[in-house]
Amino acid sequence: MITEGCDNAVAPGGVDGGSWHHDGMTSIGVVLGAGGVVGAAFHAGALDALAEVTGWDARTAALLVGTSAGSGVSASLRVGFSPADLFARSLGRTLSREGRALGASVGDGSVQIPPAPGWAPLSFLRPAAPWLAAVSFLAPGPVRPGLLAGWLPRGTVSTGFLGERIRALGRERERAGAWTDRRWPDAPTWICATRMRDGKRVVLGRADVDTDIGTAVEASSAVPGFFAPVSIGGHDHFDGGTFSPTNADLVAGLGFDLVIVISPMSAVSAALGPAVPFELDDGVGAALVTGIGRSVDLGGRRLNAMTLAREVKAIRASGTPVLVLQPTAADLEVMRGNPLDSAMAAPVARQARASVAAFLTSAEAQDRVDVLRRAAADTHAGDASGQRPGQGPAPR
Repeated sequence: MITEGCDNAVAPGGVDGGSWHHDGMTSIGVVLGAGGVVGAAFHAGALDALAEVTGWDARTAALLVGTSAGSGVSASLRVGFSPADLFARSLGRTLSREGRALGASVGDGSVQIPPAPGWAPLSFLRPAAPWLAAVSFLAPGPVRPGLLAGWLPRGTVSTGFLGERIRALGRERERAGAWTDRRWPDAPTWICATRMRDGKRVVLGRADVDTDIGTAVEASSAVPGFFAPVSIGGHDHFDGGTFSPTNADLVAGLGFDLVIVISPMSAVSAALGPAVPFELDDGVGAALVTGIGRSVDLGGRRLNAMTLAREVKAIRASGTPVLVLQPTAADLEVMRGNPLDSAMAAPVARQARASVAAFLTSAEAQDRVDVLRRAAADTHAGDASGQRPGQGPAPR
């Protein structure tokens, strides 16, 4: 399923945006952004908080749009793993009976990132896609600073370990009758990757099928310089987060009752204030390293927050309310470090769950929380009338 660009976002089969409503049910679109293992853990905590506070289960989303870490979480939700099981998995806890049954063929669904092989001394003299630097600044549309990753050496670690698990789960879902085709879930799911040849966004799952969701997640998660690009349709692709950390603009104008955007790679404005002062207790050298590292992290998050603000503005301009969930200052304290470090998953998930739950219970979020509670009630009513659990309302 390959469709590219930002200006032709339509429902599957070319149906216009208003058709995302089905039998009067409240329609929720969900955008899950990039962020590595840390980002996936943030998603797990945020989604579990949403379920706990509002009663709404992200498995019933009318549309899931996943980028990089968010692509794997989207696939897990469509397989049938609940937000509670995603949270438990991040904490290393035993999954529910339902979760254990779903993952019986592949374990509990958790993955370990292979060790970094390191770069050869002259590898930076052979960047993977240096032409993307020009595309980043000269192509029509907003600047895409993530495409500067084309200057990194070509990654060598395969993302096959991600895709194989998803393909195995897809085969199980087809045998169980939950998916019509093992290659892709029935419920609308869009996975974003970036084509190396020209830096264009490719949206997998939005048109005619010519790849499987496991391969789509492999491509979307191929972090430049670490993971090897993934070939689809004769073209190499890498991390969709290089085009946009969220790709939330894809849902603008689709007519949802609410769009939820979870953006692990940005931060709330209060957390992006003045640079964190150096702490000299450990010596000037350590302070400089810490201060520079934090400044770089916050600088990247500021850029990502600008991209997110532009995308959210486009969604709201179409008349759709948006619930944006992104790290707070407290979250950033536990998120700093290697985003591919599995040891960070548990503390990040715990903190994300706490911060998102606190926001959802604030007065600021109540109008959107009410929409989610209405959607949860619609889902329960649909289940009672025989609608298949875990299948979000699809376009007509």
